Amino acid sequence: MFQAERLKRLREERQLKQADIAKQLGLSRASYFNWESGKTRPNQANLKHLSEVLDVPETYFFYDAAITEIYAQLTPVNQEKTITYASDLLADQKATTKVVSIVEAPKPRYAYKVYEKMSAGTGFSYFGDGNYDTVYHDEEIAHDFASYVFGDSMMPQFLNGEVALIRQGSFDYDGAIYALEWDGQTYIKKVYREEEGLRLVSLNKKYADKFAPYDEDPRIIGKIVGHFMPMEMQ
Repeated sequence: MFQAERLKRLREERQLKQADIAKQLGLSRASYFNWESGKTRPNQANLKHLSEVLDVPETYFFYDAAITEIYAQLTPVNQEKTITYASDLLADQKATTKVVSIVEAPKPRYAYKVYEKMSAGTGFSYFGDGNYDTVYHDEEIAHDFASYVFGDSMMPQFLNGEVALIRQGSFDYDGAIYALEWDGQTYIKKVYREEEGLRLVSLNKKYADKFAPYDEDPRIIGKIVGHFMPMEMQ
């Protein structure tokens, strides 16, 4: 960008009046005054003529030339200090820009209705009065309903207090993780179908397998299709 201040300073160093330069350029004093005041700037032809009149290169009147000129006059030690300072300033600018970007563009939050606790331990009543909490997650996952995880038998994959997302359906294949109801309780377990009933297996090895005989009518509620720890709305 054209630097009006450098033009004014150069003219004063040469002990010239605005009218003197304007006359040599074939311009009115008012036109030249507007260059020094920054109201207008010379076109390419006038810039070339101006540099000839003042005996300087055309680049003299621009910021990058000013920086180069100042840098060249510094001692080697001060040149090194200048580079270090400029590098630190640039790093701070990039860090600030990154933070602003994060603040201005937060991830969206998706609402989930979460019903009574579902056991990942010894069993917990699931079908109650239909009360639910609204919690949030930064990913939208297709599901039919959601329930809290209660207990630690499915750690490390499922943590106590997480939300489990359930896609309703019947038994699909051995070893999948299901939500199921059995004997008035509900569970999240790996399920294996055996000849006499369903074997419920915990991921946490400190828990023994449970066996739900078919004559006790264990019912698969659905497959677990996702889970997350609830997040703040924003």
